[in-house]
Amino acid sequence: MNLSQCRIIELPKILDDRGNLTFIEECTHIPFEIKRAYWIYDVPGGEFRGSHAYKKLHEFIIALSGSFDVLLDDGYEKKKYSLNRSYYGLYVPNMIWKSLENFSTNALCLILSSEVYKEEDYIRNYEDFKRANSQF
Repeated sequence: MNLSQCRIIELPKILDDRGNLTFIEECTHIPFEIKRAYWIYDVPGGEFRGSHAYKKLHEFIIALSGSFDVLLDDGYEKKKYSLNRSYYGLYVPNMIWKSLENFSTNALCLILSSEVYKEEDYIRNYEDFKRANSQF
């Protein structure tokens, strides 16, 4: 995989004086069926999350509140995305190294995944990732 497959996706917005609404539909707004959802919150200043890749799993990352940066790496190129709007999300396919950093106070990161949790799907060593990615 390479970074050209990663992209920001704008989600539908329903504007209303009483408050706005945004929604996500699997296989319509994002290119996979949702099998797991999790969120990251209360990240202390200066800390980061992630620093791994997945063999099969695809993700969609949303800043529901606050902001943070997503650093992506395909083993050849690196790119940074700053997420700070709840109606935009970042699609990250499998075999992309991902780290999240620069969390604002009270940031809330929602991640939708194409697979259930399986430890064997993780690549946690960057050198192992580069070797595996060169096979694709």
